[in-house]
Amino acid sequence: QVQLVESGGGSVQAGESLRLSCTASEYFVNMAWFRQAPGKEREGVATIVSDGYTRYAESVKGRFTISRDYAATTVYLQMNTLKPDDTAIYYCAARRVRGPPLLSSDHYDYWGQGAQVTVSS
Repeated sequence: QVQLVESGGGSVQAGESLRLSCTASEYFVNMAWFRQAPGKEREGVATIVSDGYTRYAESVKGRFTISRDYAATTVYLQMNTLKPDDTAIYYCAARRVRGPPLLSSDHYDYWGQGAQVTVSS
């Protein structure tokens, strides 16, 4: 059974940092982070593929960094200079088949349970 387990969420003040981790039960070519704020649709935040290529949403460019460990079963999201607008549930997503590094939710096959990130002003 495929599992994606997120950790590292929490509550911080604006301007502070958090790092999310997602450990997968197997290797995936493409892993990504999404988020969903109350009353809003789920949006893609960042994605990384096996060759290291990354892609970010405009709203997080320069502040967030996605990376993978050597075994490529864990993906991280380093979030710096957090803003209240970053408050959301953050989800890890994974895709087995190689394809373009998209930030659309229907591109991914597996999802984690979510981790709450709250940023107060």
